[in-house]
Amino acid sequence: MVYDFYAAGAEDQWTLRENSEAFSRILFQPRVLVDVSCIDMSTSVLGYNISMPIMIAPTALHKLAHPEGELATARAAAAAETIMGLEFVSSNFQFTLPQNVMLKIFEGLDQGKIDKTNGSSLAAYVASQIDRSFSWKDIKWLQTVTSLPVLVKGIITAQDKYGAAGIIMSNHGGRQLDYLPATISCLEEVVREANGRVPVFIDSGFCRGTDVFKALALGASGIGRPVLFSLAVDGEAGVRNALRMLRDELEITMALSGCTSVKEITRGHVVTESDRIRRCSRL
Repeated sequence: MVYDFYAAGAEDQWTLRENSEAFSRILFQPRVLVDVSCIDMSTSVLGYNISMPIMIAPTALHKLAHPEGELATARAAAAAETIMGLEFVSSNFQFTLPQNVMLKIFEGLDQGKIDKTNGSSLAAYVASQIDRSFSWKDIKWLQTVTSLPVLVKGIITAQDKYGAAGIIMSNHGGRQLDYLPATISCLEEVVREANGRVPVFIDSGFCRGTDVFKALALGASGIGRPVLFSLAVDGEAGVRNALRMLRDELEITMALSGCTSVKEITRGHVVTESDRIRRCSRL
């Protein structure tokens, strides 16, 4: 049940596959004979300095992967000097609640109201807890009751109105609505609309350091990557290792592309399908 909940996509799982395959259609244009003996991958997110433009994307119920749950993930993020996104469906909220208080969203999990052999049943149960009336007016309300920056996750088109401190592009890993485009395919459109007014972050489909480089070249301010499988393998140490591998892969990609800092990664370092079509049309 847990594996299916973590690994599966919606319906035909087309978006789940497209999230990965879209990266293969973006190619590199490296710069050679550049001194890359010193590479700086550090960046900042809303004023917070982090060691690399790779963060942990918010995902639900980490205790299904490991007994220490989100606590292990948070420690690994801190060790890597990066940011962890905390999902509202967190299995560690009861560190902050009295022992006799149970979050409503977990009642069904404890009382066996779902099919424990069926991952889609668990996904459906979690989805059933979401308020369908939630809208942009709630974002505006939230901004009136907190001094914290409010970011909106789930944007994949410039046709959406923003009005937030930042955007997190996401198709939720292809787990909600199938036949959505890969977020990497929509990135430039959203970045153009944001026009530098707010940072644009992105998740969904990021597996390698090369994927991170491509997103940065297309204008992303940083990327989010789930770590549930690495958490299941070895807890905090597993998440640390996953982050280290991504960091190492990004560093190698930057070196081979002739970039010594994140700011040096530009649009000219990648070629997209649209670029190839335009070039062919000129011939």
